[in-house]
Parts: sequence; structure tokens; C-alpha cells
Amino acid sequence: MNRKDRPKPSLPFPRKILLIRLRRSGDIVMTTPAVAALKRARPHASLTYIVEEPYRRLIERNPDIDEIILIPPHQGLISFLGFILRVRREKFDIVIDFHGGPRASRITWLSRAGLKVGYELKGKGFFYDIRVPRNREGAPIHSVENHLNLVRAAGVEVNAPWPQLILPAARKEEKERIDKLWTDLRLQGAKVVVLHVGAGNKFRDWGAPNLGELAGHLAGLPGVRVVLVGSGEDVPRAEEVRKNSPESVLSLAGELNLIELREVIGRATLFVGPDSGPMHIAATTATPIVALFGPTLPANFSPWKAQATLIEKPLDCRPCKQRKCVTDDFRCLQTITVDEVLKACRPYLCA
Repeated sequence: MNRKDRPKPSLPFPRKILLIRLRRSGDIVMTTPAVAALKRARPHASLTYIVEEPYRRLIERNPDIDEIILIPPHQGLISFLGFILRVRREKFDIVIDFHGGPRASRITWLSRAGLKVGYELKGKGFFYDIRVPRNREGAPIHSVENHLNLVRAAGVEVNAPWPQLILPAARKEEKERIDKLWTDLRLQGAKVVVLHVGAGNKFRDWGAPNLGELAGHLAGLPGVRVVLVGSGEDVPRAEEVRKNSPESVLSLAGELNLIELREVIGRATLFVGPDSGPMHIAATTATPIVALFGPTLPANFSPWKAQATLIEKPLDCRPCKQRKCVTDDFRCLQTITVDEVLKACRPYLCA
């Protein structure tokens, strides 16, 4: 790990441990193996997880988490200081910052915990007692492994086999809603392909024309139905994709919460999408994945322990920080062809 420590007494029997990961969905999902490993090694410790309200369902009812503290996505100074006072009253023995963002690092620093563990980040070294680099001698490390390294740095032994990604099961009402959708959309017996039409940013956007062409080809395969998924912001994109597609291409964009999305993916034959939150949610199911990687590397963010076919282009500009495309044409993703993706999908659908 090449961790960088300040002299700090170890805490072999912590009673209360605080975990922080504020956003986003895929990043939160990838912390769950570390949470499970921590609980397995310290079963009598109480684990509290700070998460932003939009993502609470990802960890709500997680068997390894004892308490959730919700924080609004945005807050002013007075609200933040009140939040810090609440954290201090808990008197945590250890804080592990899985995030490293501005708010998460400040919460860690101001928590008054006995031991503060986080990543080695420029300008933030003084926030933590133990700092763990995200890369090992320039080699990429998977995000899940990085989180496990933070747990190790806190003095907790983590042994293989490493835990799987964990998401809570759907509630009764959520499962019944998906049961009804499956019936109403006549998906029983079909080979359902869940196609994620969102991107998060322009660097990961394969484009509506590509998505529409792929959806049309997939829907033309025997017995295949295509279900488009995405957030509320992706509804116009889904309608654009469906515009020239067969009637067997359906859209649930903007209609599902994150656990309902998992329920839909879990019933499908295949999930297709970019490196994204839904891709990592798909990795918590047994459904195979075809994932498109552009500016990010599978070495860092591949679907953890999932059956997956990964499509990427070996360009020197990858990975990038997704602030400016040095070629101005987003070629890392745009040079992936519809035929390449369709070819990767066929073995899962035509067996």
C-alpha cells in the first residue's frame, strides 16, 4: 500500500467506526466489499455510514451497516457546522474516508475521531493520520481494492476471498411493482436486454445514434426485448433512441429507483452500458454485462467479480480526467462501433 502515516496509537478494539462516501451510486456500491470485510473482522464494532440522501437506498438495510447518517447534497456553512457537531457527539474511534472529496475530507478532519484514514491526496495530507496512495508505483488499482486497502490501513486484517458487491434486496412493494411492469410490458419469457442510455458526462456518452442503432439490431434478434433505463434527466435521450426503433424497444428511464433498477437488471438476460453507476449495480446481480469503457480504465473500474465483456480502445490519451478531450472528438468511446458491441452481445442472446 505504501501508506504514509503520522505517529498515531493503534486502536485494536474500536467500538464505533464511521465510514464516509458521499456520491455517486457506482462509487458507493464499490465500497460495500470493504464494509463487509470490516464487519467480518470487527463483528462487535458499530459501523455508521454517511451518505447523501439520493443514494440512501443503496446502503439502507445493508446487514453490515448499523446506522446511516444522511447529509444533504448541498448545504451552507451553518448547516455543515451543525452536522459536524452531530458527528462529534457520536465519539467515533475511527473514521475511514472512502471519498476524499472536499466535504468528506473536512468531515473526517473535524470529527475528533481517534484515528482518521484516507487517501493520499494533494493538499489534504493533514486531514488524515494514515494516508493510502490510490496507485502502486504507477500501476492502477481497482477502486474496490483501494477501499479494502483503507480498511487494512486502519489495522484490520483483510483476507481473500474478498467479499462481493452488496446491495439490499428489493422491498415487497418494489418487487411487486416490477412484477406488474414485467406483466404489463409482456416481458415474461423474453430475452430482456437492459440498455443504459445515460452517461453522466459527455466523455462517457456513446451518443443517441449509436444507442438507437444498437437497440434496433438487438430488438431484431429472435425473442429479444430491449428496455432502456436511465435517470429522469435521461428521459429525452430514451425517447430519441426509441424514435426510429421497433416497438419492442421500451423505456423505463426516470421510472425506477436504484433498487428497482437492480431488480429489473436481475431479471434480464443482459445489461449493456458505459462505465457507470448502473453498470456497477448490474455487477451485484448474476446478469452478464457488456460494458463500454472510454476515458476510464477497466483496471480501475471493471464490474467487480461479474461475468462481463469489456470493450475499449488502446489509446495513449486514456485514462483522462474528463475535463478536456485532447483530441476534441472523444475518440476513446466514439471509435467503438455498433457492430463491435452487437458482436459482444450475441453470445449471451443467441445461445
